[in-house]
Amino acid sequence: MEEMGKQRPQLSKVVLDVLKPHRPSVVELGKALSQLPGVLSINITLGEVDVDTESVKITIEGNGLNYEEIEKTIKRFGAAIHSIDEVIYS
Repeated sequence: MEEMGKQRPQLSKVVLDVLKPHRPSVVELGKALSQLPGVLSINITLGEVDVDTESVKITIEGNGLNYEEIEKTIKRFGAAIHSIDEVIYS
């Protein structure tokens, strides 16, 4: 049982390796992710570009991030999460 007044750690940072189509752009994806509850900052870095796709590293920081909503938003853009490279709960 949780002690009174003691808060449980919340997801504060997640770094994802994502494969996405060229369209929609990283700007549009970043804007959509930035509008999720708890998000304070988004950093999307382009890694590789192929004929139809691009590999990007997405770093999301905030307070009480909801990973399921992040995942849904990324999938809505036709992208796939290849790996979760870093997770911080604080």
